[in-house]
Amino acid sequence: MKNKLLSLTALCRVPFIASLSLGAVLQPVLLPAALAQEDLLEGTVRTILVEGNQRIEARTIQSYLLFEPGDSFNAERIDLSLKTLFATGLFADVVIDRRGNDVVVRVVENPIVNRISFEGNKALKEDKLREEIQIAPRSPFTAARVSSDVNRMIELYRRSGRFSARIRPEYKTLSQNRVDVVFVIEEGPTSGVRGINFIGNKEFSDARLRSEIVTRQSRPWRFFSSNDNYDSSRMEYDREKLREFYLDKGYYDFRVASAVAEMAPGKNDFFITYTVDEGVPYTFGEIKVETSLAKLDAGSLQRLVPMADTDPFRGKMIEQTIDSLTYAAGVAGYAFVDIRPIVKADPQTRRVDITFVVDEGPRVYIERVNIVGNTQTLDRIIRRELRIADGDAFNRVLIDRSRNRARALGFFKNVTVEETPGSAPDKTEVTYTVEEQSTGELSFSAGFSSTDSFLFDVGLSQANLLGTGRSAGLDLSLSQRQQIASFRFTEPRFMDRTLSAGLMGWLSSYDYTDVSSYESTSYGAGLNMAFPVADRTQLGLRYRLQYDSVNITDQNIVIDTEGNLVSTTVRDADGTVRSPVPGDITDPSQLVVDVCDIRYRFRSSSCTSETEGISSILGYSLTWDGTNDPIEPTRGMNMQLSQDVAGLGGDVQTLRTEANATGYYGLTPALRASLRLSAGHIQPWGDDMTVRINNRFFRGGSNFRGFDVAGIGPRQVVRYYDPETGEQVSMERGSALGGNFYYQGTFELTVPNFLPEEYGIKSAFFVDAGGLGSLYDQDIVAPIAYTDSTTGYDAIQYTETDAAFRAATGLSVMWDSPFGPLRFDFSQVLRAEDYDKKETFRFSTTTRF
Repeated sequence: MKNKLLSLTALCRVPFIASLSLGAVLQPVLLPAALAQEDLLEGTVRTILVEGNQRIEARTIQSYLLFEPGDSFNAERIDLSLKTLFATGLFADVVIDRRGNDVVVRVVENPIVNRISFEGNKALKEDKLREEIQIAPRSPFTAARVSSDVNRMIELYRRSGRFSARIRPEYKTLSQNRVDVVFVIEEGPTSGVRGINFIGNKEFSDARLRSEIVTRQSRPWRFFSSNDNYDSSRMEYDREKLREFYLDKGYYDFRVASAVAEMAPGKNDFFITYTVDEGVPYTFGEIKVETSLAKLDAGSLQRLVPMADTDPFRGKMIEQTIDSLTYAAGVAGYAFVDIRPIVKADPQTRRVDITFVVDEGPRVYIERVNIVGNTQTLDRIIRRELRIADGDAFNRVLIDRSRNRARALGFFKNVTVEETPGSAPDKTEVTYTVEEQSTGELSFSAGFSSTDSFLFDVGLSQANLLGTGRSAGLDLSLSQRQQIASFRFTEPRFMDRTLSAGLMGWLSSYDYTDVSSYESTSYGAGLNMAFPVADRTQLGLRYRLQYDSVNITDQNIVIDTEGNLVSTTVRDADGTVRSPVPGDITDPSQLVVDVCDIRYRFRSSSCTSETEGISSILGYSLTWDGTNDPIEPTRGMNMQLSQDVAGLGGDVQTLRTEANATGYYGLTPALRASLRLSAGHIQPWGDDMTVRINNRFFRGGSNFRGFDVAGIGPRQVVRYYDPETGEQVSMERGSALGGNFYYQGTFELTVPNFLPEEYGIKSAFFVDAGGLGSLYDQDIVAPIAYTDSTTGYDAIQYTETDAAFRAATGLSVMWDSPFGPLRFDFSQVLRAEDYDKKETFRFSTTTRF
């Protein structure tokens, strides 16, 4: 093995001839050079012989020559033929010689690479390294190509922060002139950033400037991030980030004088030092908008400018103004618009005057729309979402809208758009570059929630089936309160039209005995479809046929002949306490009945919902989306109106209506506000006189923070009063009954938590406010006054139905942890009814394994 493993340099230690002249190859040694060359130029080539070839056929070698039999001997052609053969990379040595009137081409073939392997790599996967190298199995082996590959891999290691990485290429010779190439890698430790320092900064501290750049100082808690690894290419990006930061703070003259990285003692870490010249802060001076376009009014455009005279200078406002003016011009019908900001800075007054000149640009048409990066998604799936096509007029608004529609598919991590010049001055190419993300998932989840206790989920889904945009999924969800098995399939372009169609089926069981004294079972199937009615408006239609069974908690109790509660348990002779059954009671004045028996005086109003039947439900949803981004909107709003009518067959007759609207406003990149207003109402119709409890609305928990699950709304309560003073001494909260009407507003403001972005921790301040109420007379039990036999207090049982205003505020912390998404809600109730169930903390998580 020792003899077989040599360095690649030794393998290629063979003669190398870059060129060959007639004087060197054909000159007889006994004749003067001039006379010999003169004789050898005479005659013609009779045959061409190839010697030394093993794998490459002689005819292939002869095809590279620039002469053939019958041609005169020519020194220039022979020399060029020699260079051409070397340029193929197939040969380690080539000699062209003359034997009489024959030409002999002697070659030594380069070895062929049989296999490539890597040893010692742990930080970088083998697939990543193979992407960097050019040498490949079944390709000719050359030392120069291997050396180039080594340099590229070392550069890759340096970009990942390993500057002491070493790579030693070795080989093992095989039969038939083949070779195995082995790259022996010593990765070495990660080269971190021990410190980042700034020189010349007076207005902003080093800590503040460090927070504005991407590179981070190496710290033990940054084990989830690679931004604390030294990367020289990242330093140039950080220089630009510093310039953007200072420019947005008003420092128009700011510049980075130098950026220096010095290796720390030990050669494992670097110190980075930025020398900056801050300059002085500027303010905006005169801001004007000029245009000669007939359909645009300069005064109207001026109102779109967000800055005014004497405002602090902000660099980003210039870009925002250009975007706003471009959009306004596009809405007015100008697909070709040229907006040029003329900036004049006066160092004496420290003012920046800006004139936005809006002109109709030269007419430009889209020569070609390119889509790159879609390794999974079919090209036509993306193109059908675009609002531009080959030959269309260039329109910035439609180009950006097409990008948002592609992002809204949910198939890509990122979508970028770039315009490049076309084949003529009035043509351009538009290229959408997409970065695919995983759309298929086989997941196993387990966890704990303060709402549902234990959680267990198994899911198999594919949102982009075979790259066609179709979605399918199988889900199984188990928790203490619910068990659900479901199937779904959606075709986004049914019959190749702008119509999505899908089907679904489910089997579910819910146990809400702890909050609302009922449990239910449901199974069924449904169809749905959706189609656009306008550019931003979509109408969805759906139909479901389902079976529902509602069972109020089964519990036997002992009552007297007047329906008063005597006991909920009995005691056996051995002392065992259990629920009573018929036969336990021998007193003729007492009965054993179910808690929903009509003879029980304190029977809950929810007992009227104990039933089973078929529901035939037809519904629609009308959605309008006016946001600027489908994933993380910072401007605009969206609205939705939906209705479902049950009763076109089946046993249930109800009309359910819900509406919501959400507005978004981005204050800064770290501060984004949203306000959501929603309301819902359900009512019976036809022969139905009430709404069953499983069809009512419940609020609380995750949909109304600060209150427990089903914590607000109608509830059966018992209030106890001191018979002497008449004051209330206690209250017993019964089961939540749900409501037929709700209204709610939710305000959220994302707030900075000053934690590193790589931690994936986000926080938001919230306010939830609204109410839930309204029951029909059949669901309200008349008040019952009695004397509690245990305490002697006067008691009144009745139903609270008021949709009173409730409010809570707090902080939500979301962590996209390596173990799964975690959410913590800290709440403080601002307004509530005394019979509501409150909570100040909620925790939920699902952990994938």
